Amino acid sequence: MRALVDPQVEVRREALALLAYVNDLDGGLLALVRGSLEDDDALVVDAAIFALGEHLDRDAVERLATIALEHDDARCRESAVASLGAIGDDRGRAAVLAALEDKPPVRRRAIVALSNFEGPDVDAALERAANDRDWQVRAAVDQLNKEVD
Repeated sequence: MRALVDPQVEVRREALALLAYVNDLDGGLLALVRGSLEDDDALVVDAAIFALGEHLDRDAVERLATIALEHDDARCRESAVASLGAIGDDRGRAAVLAALEDKPPVRRRAIVALSNFEGPDVDAALERAANDRDWQVRAAVDQLNKEVD
């Protein structure tokens, strides 16, 4: 799909936004979407992350984990954490747990993402997050605990 490599940023973003809602993307298109994770524009990267999460693309997990840990743009880190949570692949677990040390919006997203993971490390992380300095992070933990009960 040529739109994913169009010189206009808006075209690339829109193409990715539309692809997020296409049923049964073939492997070739998913590979092109994965390629968009390397775009220079953070909002293109964000749109690619969302599309990959919507398609539960397990082939993207390792790259999404790297983005969640290292991307300069907090929006991309937050989106990557959300997609890792949606995908629920254990290879993304460490990145989601590490996101609990990021900015408040990323930490809040990590709480939600952790709902798809289980284990003593997750339980301990949620216990620590219940005392987070950000009230919205604490509220997210409370909400998650209510849903589990």
